[in-house]
Amino acid sequence: MTRSPLWLFAELAAAAGATANGTPAHPITGFSIDTRTLEPGDVFVALQDQRDGHDFVTSAFAKGAAAAIVSESYAAKAGDGALIRSADPLSALQNVGRAARARLAPEAQVIAVTGSVGKTTTKEMLRLAFSALGRTHASEKSYNNHWGVPLTLARMPADTRYAVFEIGMNHAGEITPLTGMVRPHVALVTTVENAHIENFPSEDGIADAKAEIFLGLEPGGAALINIDNRHAARLIAAARARDMHVTGVSLALAAAAAKAHFDIDDVVTLKDCRLTATVSDGVIMRGNNRGEVPFTIGSVGLHMVLNALFVTAALDLADGDVAKGIAALSTFSPPTGRGSRTRLAATAGDLLLVDESYNANPASMRAALAVFPALPRSEFPRRVAVVGDMLELGADAPVLHADLWPAIDAAGVDLVFAAGPHMARLYERVPEARRGAWAPTAAELQVPLLAAIQPGDAVMVKGSNGSKMGLLVAALLAKFSRTGQDG
Repeated sequence: MTRSPLWLFAELAAAAGATANGTPAHPITGFSIDTRTLEPGDVFVALQDQRDGHDFVTSAFAKGAAAAIVSESYAAKAGDGALIRSADPLSALQNVGRAARARLAPEAQVIAVTGSVGKTTTKEMLRLAFSALGRTHASEKSYNNHWGVPLTLARMPADTRYAVFEIGMNHAGEITPLTGMVRPHVALVTTVENAHIENFPSEDGIADAKAEIFLGLEPGGAALINIDNRHAARLIAAARARDMHVTGVSLALAAAAAKAHFDIDDVVTLKDCRLTATVSDGVIMRGNNRGEVPFTIGSVGLHMVLNALFVTAALDLADGDVAKGIAALSTFSPPTGRGSRTRLAATAGDLLLVDESYNANPASMRAALAVFPALPRSEFPRRVAVVGDMLELGADAPVLHADLWPAIDAAGVDLVFAAGPHMARLYERVPEARRGAWAPTAAELQVPLLAAIQPGDAVMVKGSNGSKMGLLVAALLAKFSRTGQDG
């Protein structure tokens, strides 16, 4: 948060469109919707979601909350402090978010990110890069939904120079109100894949839902699109319908050919890729940013390079110093559960844990598997894939799971462990010599997995959050000690 007051109590109540009662015992320095992580000075927002936040208001004040946003019918209890009463606490939070966006200085730049794969990792790369240029505010974790976006806005200091927001969706129409609150100058779609396909008639519907992010673009804003994606033309058409500047990002297409084929303004492409990537000569650069921009990424995988190219383009479109911002990516480490690598010590040597347990869909699963060839067999001779069910894939789920086998084979995976009823279809395709074990749940896979892992293994764990593959990551971390060094 921030040490100086984030909001004055009276202005916060006015921004919320609500009634203020009492006086805060502490300066307002943040916002919280969860008393377990609340910090002194936070305003506690009593959302009525999976649980009724009003049951925790008094506990919030006991932990040092400066105030609480509650419903008009809430009966104050002994120990409660300053209250802001609203007909709907979520609506009040959304109003505060809009007010926070409105009070930014005219020169501030706001970037919004959506996509089926890579949202959070790209957001974290953007946070790191823009932080090298000025005061930067960004979403925590994956706070990208109907309460996460306004919460992130409400926490934004007035003197923010760069702001980065992640916007997610499960259904059509969910992004529209969120991008309207954020009002980005640059709107970025990482890719469109069949994640959440059970909620849509086709992938075209997913593309249209992702394109909703362009509806909130500020006048003169820019759309940033992965032109390698099969839905690129559809996304570009949606952006063009709003007369937006469109920049493309590509690992595969030559800049001139891409511009001609898609009729877009600019392209950022890859010239070279090892652990270092170079943006092709002046392709997207404007003003003082012209010229090649070599940079190093503190992670491996072409999907990480693609994310970094998005960052390069966003820096340029936000009139930032591209070379200075992109240089910060040399220290980048993926967020927990999204490709973070940890070296673990066993009795007779080290092994490498690649934690991809936060979420999964067919595209992100293939991208994660593609990292294996970049890991040296001289150091990690055996490649172990531990995969759990990918959720929200609808009627095609069994086939989509079984179809992962070619990607596993191409990655040179030596041993496959699988959890969940859908992954059973994949496991059936794995040759006997490369089978580790299958179990109905991640918890039941723990014993055979821990018994089989040995020094020299590179172990990748991935699955949808609901498949609880994080349990296996925790089990590996508990059995083997960290060396204090990421792989």
